[in-house]
Formats: sequence, structure tokens, C-alpha cells
Amino acid sequence: MTTLVVVSHSDPQSLTQHVARSTADAIRDLGGDVDIADLHAENFDPRFSKADVNLFRGKGTPPADVVAEQDRIDRADDLILVFPMYWWSMPALLKGWIDRVFVSGWAYEFTPGSEFVKKLDRLTVHLIPVAGDDAESFERHGVYEAFQTQIERGIIEYCGATLGSTTFVHESDTKRRDTLAAEIQDLSESIAARVAYPATVASR
Repeated sequence: MTTLVVVSHSDPQSLTQHVARSTADAIRDLGGDVDIADLHAENFDPRFSKADVNLFRGKGTPPADVVAEQDRIDRADDLILVFPMYWWSMPALLKGWIDRVFVSGWAYEFTPGSEFVKKLDRLTVHLIPVAGDDAESFERHGVYEAFQTQIERGIIEYCGATLGSTTFVHESDTKRRDTLAAEIQDLSESIAARVAYPATVASR
């Protein structure tokens, strides 16, 4: 099994970064091969440039940095996105990564007058959003429903990938550190088990 963990946070000491490292370590402990893509540390450019626009219009070739990211995903069986919740969604850096990388011709195929083709059916995606608010507030304000519509269905299912799991880390700023540490350990081991033994976990 090969897993790509993509993390989006500028502070290497942040809880988000800790969750990403903990999850990668748990997968390695089960014998998995893991690559971590730290978008901030790697200085990924999230801006949709003229070259990206031309590619969207069916002209030119994919920029080299986009091809490198696509190749990295192509080597993975599972993709794990770890990010803080900003305004009920993901940070601009991660959104820009998706905007530029998950493009027509690679993530899906669409030509006017022809059938829409989803091209990421080989990939399983796991989401780990880190949120400051509590679960009750998310439920009351419809954040879960918005997240499902925009990200789970609007990105993952749109491209034909399988949604492996969505695991929210709530109250990231207010929960006791030892409580958070135990929660992160549990979620890391749970996701690692899903990556290592997908059929077994899915059947439970």
C-alpha cells in the first residue's frame, strides 16, 4: 500500500502538522509506504496562472509543478488531506492545489457533446479537517452538510475517487492537550487500519 499525505499549514509545530505526521507514522507502523506533501514547506504555488487557464481551455501543456503533483498522486493508492477548517472549508493553499492539480484530462474528462468520464476511480481519499468549533455547533449551523456537498461530493466523488473516511478534530484550540493527544492517536491508528486493511474495516 502506498499513501500520500497532503498537509496544508504554515506552522510546522501546529496541531494540523502533528496530525499529519502521526497519521503517516501509524501507516508506517503497519508496513505502509508513505509520502508527505507539505504544501507550505514545498512552496507550492496555488495561483491559477495563465498556463492553467490555457490548459483549462484545451490549449498548451500542464505546468511542470502540476505534473509533478499528479505523478505523486498516481503513485498512491490512498490520498489523505489534513487541513485546518477556514470559513467552513479548506485553506486557500490546499484549495489552489486542488484547483490546479485536479484538472480535466487527468482527474476527469469532459468534452462538449461527449460523455463525462471520472478518472480517479483507483484512488481512495481520506479527509482530516481540524476545527476550532465543537461538533454541536457544526451540526446546528449545517457545516457537515456544506462540507459533504462542497468537498466530499463536489471534489472527491466528482472525480470518481472513493471517500474512505472523514474524521473531524473538533475544539482544537480549547480541548485539553492530553485529550487531543489521545484523540489524534486513535484517529491515526483508525485511518492507518483503513489504509492497510480496507476490506476488513469496511465490512465491520
